[in-house]
Amino acid sequence: QVQLVESGGGSVQAGGSLRLSCAASGYTSSTYCMGWFRQAPGKEREGVASIDSYDSTSYADSVKGRFTISQDNAKNTLYLQMNSLKPEDTAMYYCAADTRWPLCSSLLLVYKYWGQGTQVTVSS
Repeated sequence: QVQLVESGGGSVQAGGSLRLSCAASGYTSSTYCMGWFRQAPGKEREGVASIDSYDSTSYADSVKGRFTISQDNAKNTLYLQMNSLKPEDTAMYYCAADTRWPLCSSLLLVYKYWGQGTQVTVSS
């Protein structure tokens, strides 16, 4: 059973940085994608960034140049480094995983496995 546990959220002022982590366990597929998604109050969930088993990455236009997704396979951990944070980045951030590679490289795909989320709040 796939389990995803996020950590690293919090409150920060605009221009600051945060790093989210997602500890993954329970899946053994050699091809996969992992991604970060977010949902702000009253808004639809949106894809932020994804990375696949070949370390290819995708980013939403709104975070390009500010956010970096990475993974440590030895630790089975996914990261999202968020720099130059803006108030509009405020949302619940979710880690997700899917084995439908290469389809899962698209941030539009509804991933199969989800974590519980971690809150990020950016104040102006």
